[in-house]
Amino acid sequence: MKLLFDHITQYYPLSTAAREALAENFEEQVLGKGKFLITEGRVCKHLYFLQQGALRGYITVDGKEQTNWFGFEEHFITSFHSFITQQPSVENIQLLEGCVLWSISKAQLTRLFDAHHEIERLVRIIYERYYIRLEERYVNAQLRTATERYAHLLAEAPHILERVPLGQISSYLGVSAETLSRIRSRF
Repeated sequence: MKLLFDHITQYYPLSTAAREALAENFEEQVLGKGKFLITEGRVCKHLYFLQQGALRGYITVDGKEQTNWFGFEEHFITSFHSFITQQPSVENIQLLEGCVLWSISKAQLTRLFDAHHEIERLVRIIYERYYIRLEERYVNAQLRTATERYAHLLAEAPHILERVPLGQISSYLGVSAETLSRIRSRF
């Protein structure tokens, strides 16, 4: 849990009382590779902090998986739309490696918001950072060529290439496996 609180401090400093309240409500989960945190059609009821491991978020379009994002250590993970609105998720979150996560339910978090407004502010900042990453991903997908998207991935997140199967990377970049192979041969 120390890693969680070290990470939270980067967002917003919390009082001792707020830290203790969070510590009482987060629960450690250890899950194996291939497991799902959420599947399409189910309501996401938890926010997770990924202490160790890797996972991905994807949707299914015409029977094909389309990877939208990857999560690694020190990321907050959830199906944000489903978690916030409590509507069924359109995405799946699957573990790519065995993971150690800390989870807190939507109900617990809401109670903490009422008791500790600084926790509400902390979570707002986390949501804002998530939104910024989402917008950057959208701009990257819309304004860059496949080669530029791959170069950006190499520059900004080379660890993805070491930890994620190439088929999921090609899906994430929006290209076929063959196109990804041709692009990679130029680097």
